[in-house]
Amino acid sequence: MKIILGVLLVLLLSPLYGQNLSGNVENPKGLPIENANIFNKTSGQHNHTNATGYFKLANTKAGDSIYFSSLGYETLLFQPTTEEINGSVTIILVPQSLSLDQVVLVSEINQLSRIVDIDTKVNPVKSSQEILRKVPGLIIGQHAGGGKAEQIFLRGFDIDHGTDLSLNVDGMPVNMVSHAHGQGYSDLHFIIPETIENIEFGKGPFYADYGNFDTAGFINLQLRDAVDDNYIALEAGQFDTQRLVGMFPVLKKEYSSAYLASEIYFTDGPVESPQNFNRINILGKYLYNKPGEEKLDITASHFQSKWDASGQIPQRAVDAGLITRFGAIDDTEGGETSRTNLTLDYDKNLGGNDSSKTNAFVSHYDFELYSNFTFFLEDPVNGDQIRQKEDRYIIGASTAFERKNIDLGTFDVEFETGVGFRYDDVNDVELSRTKNRRETLENLSFGDVDELNGYGYFNAEFETGDWKFNPALRLDYFKFDYVNDLSETYDNRSEDKVAFSPKFNILYTPSPKTQFFLKSGIGFHSNDTRVVVANEGEDILPAAYGLDLGTIIKPVDRLVLNAAVWSLFLEQEFVYVGDAGIVEPSGKSRRLGAEVGARYQLNDWLYAYSDVNYTYARSTEEPEGADFIPLAPDLTASGGLIVDDLGPFSGSMVYRYVDDRPANEDDSINAEGYFITDLNLNYTRGSWTYGIIIENLFDTEWNETQFATESRLFNEPEPVEEIHFTPGTPFFIRGKVSVRF
Repeated sequence: MKIILGVLLVLLLSPLYGQNLSGNVENPKGLPIENANIFNKTSGQHNHTNATGYFKLANTKAGDSIYFSSLGYETLLFQPTTEEINGSVTIILVPQSLSLDQVVLVSEINQLSRIVDIDTKVNPVKSSQEILRKVPGLIIGQHAGGGKAEQIFLRGFDIDHGTDLSLNVDGMPVNMVSHAHGQGYSDLHFIIPETIENIEFGKGPFYADYGNFDTAGFINLQLRDAVDDNYIALEAGQFDTQRLVGMFPVLKKEYSSAYLASEIYFTDGPVESPQNFNRINILGKYLYNKPGEEKLDITASHFQSKWDASGQIPQRAVDAGLITRFGAIDDTEGGETSRTNLTLDYDKNLGGNDSSKTNAFVSHYDFELYSNFTFFLEDPVNGDQIRQKEDRYIIGASTAFERKNIDLGTFDVEFETGVGFRYDDVNDVELSRTKNRRETLENLSFGDVDELNGYGYFNAEFETGDWKFNPALRLDYFKFDYVNDLSETYDNRSEDKVAFSPKFNILYTPSPKTQFFLKSGIGFHSNDTRVVVANEGEDILPAAYGLDLGTIIKPVDRLVLNAAVWSLFLEQEFVYVGDAGIVEPSGKSRRLGAEVGARYQLNDWLYAYSDVNYTYARSTEEPEGADFIPLAPDLTASGGLIVDDLGPFSGSMVYRYVDDRPANEDDSINAEGYFITDLNLNYTRGSWTYGIIIENLFDTEWNETQFATESRLFNEPEPVEEIHFTPGTPFFIRGKVSVRF
């Protein structure tokens, strides 16, 4: 501890030496460009702009060759004069069609995320489901009528709805702790796809500013700060599908702007019992941005949806001709949910090399879900339908201080330290047996959850020559409290615990075209409060131990390749329990994996990418042959061709592939893989764009989600364990018309 305090004291009080170049990077409209790369080819020094567009580059001399670059802008070569050194300059970057030419490999811990961001910019997401698919190796599936959060697969995990992936939007957490349906439940349907600016992600537990659920990785969606034009789009297609979206700038001043966005979506889906799905989103964002000084944005949004669902169906019912693949055993499933958010982000330059950033949020969320996984297994008369329900308030805040360009002789150092908290007040968390979504037959659990997570972290980067060393520490405190409202007497139980998560990453960047990395760290996911108090505090914060070794190279200007091998050991898994509709903790597991990716700009208008991921996942506490992790994918792939700015034409053809995988612990039941291709084509004339969107272009028969579940149909004498599935969308075409004005 004395050593750590000593290092902190040196970093905070260390004087600065050498010559510096500082200033702002802006676009031609005077708006700051965040995360622009600044690379001094002469000295090897690099940096990037903060949220206000401000930068400071150390050890810079007159005449040095300094490159300023950002996706979507021409790379600018700047050679400062003597007068500009130790002064302030304004760099204007000119917009340019996106190209891999603009990618410069610098010693950043999360370099791959910056590169993959080009996938999003040249081929923007067109639906909520597409948001997460932009992350290489991430596969999703929907299995409850479109209103329920997607099931997520990444790095050999069946993450369910978010147990091992930290999801955030502009710094606001999406994962729901101690949720009525499952731990870490993450519903991203409150995001309007057109408002997404970029997707920041990282795989593994290597990032000190992300805590709970950051085991397989994290994702932070960043929304647009502003819109330039009015935008209206209308979609219509098969299955009675309609979608209307609009974005409107409502304020434009020198430093201030604001816009409104909204979305309305309806569909019955491809199933025989109409989904009657409807969703509405409303978002407003205000921005005050004074380049080089401060940035404030305030975002308010509201989302609500309702739907019916056919649920998961047993394979034997289809094989026997009782129902079709798009039929239902219990079509009274479904639900409704809503979320209202208010977030604030404030970034401030404190002078010189110091800056701060503050985030605060408050959210109100409610949820009601009806499911029937086992049909008549438990109740042969009324059926096994369950209701899961909750009403929640979330509040939280964080603040961080950053100092850059600290000269410690051999090392150029920067550090960031931050503190924050999140508090969840969850009322009337319910699991009940119901009938026809109207009659409550039995309350299985009912109570109130209060969960507090306070944290602090310290992240430092020591750079010398081509090397960067990144030690980091994170400390989390959790307080779990549960009141059981089914008890005849007052029953309030509490537990608390601290998690200590060290990280250490090493980068070697011998040139702007080559990077090698070694990442290591400990992360964790918390357990449901109800599990925590029931087990009297055992296994509250099971840890994840991760290691990544990989490289990113750019052998030619328009080709970027990445590869990595990795391992991850978890102290505890989660297992889906179909008959109760919940997840419960189990034993230890290990994963070993390899991933490769390629992005190639064939010419100015044609872009290709592909990612392939392999994982070996096993439980470590079970005998060989009974140690498979159910639904953990071993081989996945995704990629495609993107056409951008080919005269008036643009579009893409993309694919995703999942191999067959075990559905239970001994692999006696298998979940079938699939290969799906999607297509979209656009034609722009003036301010109007006409498009066609086709999901499942070749009309492949596939199962979107699958589970090994024991169930009993009406009048069946004995239960059967087999694959239960949700059918994947067949050929699905819709047209789109949009206009900017």
